[in-house]
Amino acid sequence: MKFRSGLLIGTAFMAGLALAPVSDVVLHRFGGTLGITHALADEDTGAGTYQLLSLFGDVFDRVKQDYVVPVNDQSLIENAINGMLAGLDPHSAYMNAQQYRDMQAQTDGEFGGLGLEVTQQDGFIKVISPIDGTPAARADIKPNDLIIEINGKSVMGLSLDTAVDEMRGAPGSTIALTIKQADKPKPVVMTLTRQVINVPSVHSALYGNVGYIRLSVFSENADQGIRDAITKLKAQSHDHIHGYILDLRNNPGGLLDQAVAVANDFMSTGEIVSTRARHPEDSEVWSAKPSGDVVGNVPMVVLINPGSASASEIVSGALQDNRRAIVMGERSFGKGSVQTVIPLPDNSAMRLTTARYFTPSGRSIQDLGITPDIQVASSDAEDNTMSPLRESDLQHAMLNPNSKELPPLAPRTDLPAIAHDIPKAPPAGWPKFDPTKPSTDFQLQEAIKVVDAMPGEKSASN
Repeated sequence: MKFRSGLLIGTAFMAGLALAPVSDVVLHRFGGTLGITHALADEDTGAGTYQLLSLFGDVFDRVKQDYVVPVNDQSLIENAINGMLAGLDPHSAYMNAQQYRDMQAQTDGEFGGLGLEVTQQDGFIKVISPIDGTPAARADIKPNDLIIEINGKSVMGLSLDTAVDEMRGAPGSTIALTIKQADKPKPVVMTLTRQVINVPSVHSALYGNVGYIRLSVFSENADQGIRDAITKLKAQSHDHIHGYILDLRNNPGGLLDQAVAVANDFMSTGEIVSTRARHPEDSEVWSAKPSGDVVGNVPMVVLINPGSASASEIVSGALQDNRRAIVMGERSFGKGSVQTVIPLPDNSAMRLTTARYFTPSGRSIQDLGITPDIQVASSDAEDNTMSPLRESDLQHAMLNPNSKELPPLAPRTDLPAIAHDIPKAPPAGWPKFDPTKPSTDFQLQEAIKVVDAMPGEKSASN
């Protein structure tokens, strides 16, 4: 029997799922069952390993015998496995059978819950980003919001897994979240209705002769959604599109093969991304295919912010390094490690960090993120005392492996003259951000100006 698994390069946990970062995934195949005992014996047969395993057995027996209430073996073993993996880095973890099924549903683009990408910080649950069109987004929950209570009970002392499990539930059921928002002096209680979430991965619009495409998550239909959006925009414009804006803001990641495919939709040559593993034979390089670039090499801007992670950083890094697009916005999240999802014999799975990924110039995104070519702050103003959450803020986050070895990218010489006049923040009096009104989105409005100012040829029909 063959098992489906994947390489995950994501940020955190999705409320409505037990585990599973929405992350960049490469599909791998494993035949048969995983030889855990054999692998352990191969790794180290020294006396030290067996002494430590004996110590584990002693602790296990003592807990079974003397803990204040009876504890079943499965709970103890699962907690031990999860503790071993979680102690490595923020993204390695154990998934029981239900959690593994939930993760598969998420990467397929449909799952139940609230639509929140969250992590844990200082005992609270912190929002990385809501997904477009979900109960969380409709409730106006924002990045950096802190969830301090779930149904009136404090989240202090809860593991991230437990807190996420609390937020999951049957579609149609309600949940009360007590949230501390940056722009409000007191916590507010929000009542949300859980639903089955069909991830709306692609949204498009036409602004003059500039095609706008928003990709909210790299699910299995991302590439096709991008291509469908391009076809739709060309028809709307009667094939008179001067350029495109690809909006990856608050996109937490997804499938790696979809990240490669989406990047290839806008480029026909050059490297897209590489992964470097512990064993050199497991390292890989993905390059653009000549049949790519379905938009015809027209001008392009990519929008990113601190909620742009993993797959979003792969795409924006590839387009930036290959000088295919100008990247605008704010520095991205900084998730540069690769997780392999390995199915286990009891239908559970483990998510294990197995590699790092690098942009075409050899940069590791880990800790650092993608720095925009044009820095532009959001009009969705936040309290300046609350800095955006990034990978480097997570417990056990890995350090960047080459931050001191590589020189920074050479300054761009292809920016239009208007780029030097773009303000780094919205001017006084800019209207309050309203997601239903594009005119209030300062980053988007400045991106339209940049695309309009870039030289280019009319897109060819496809």
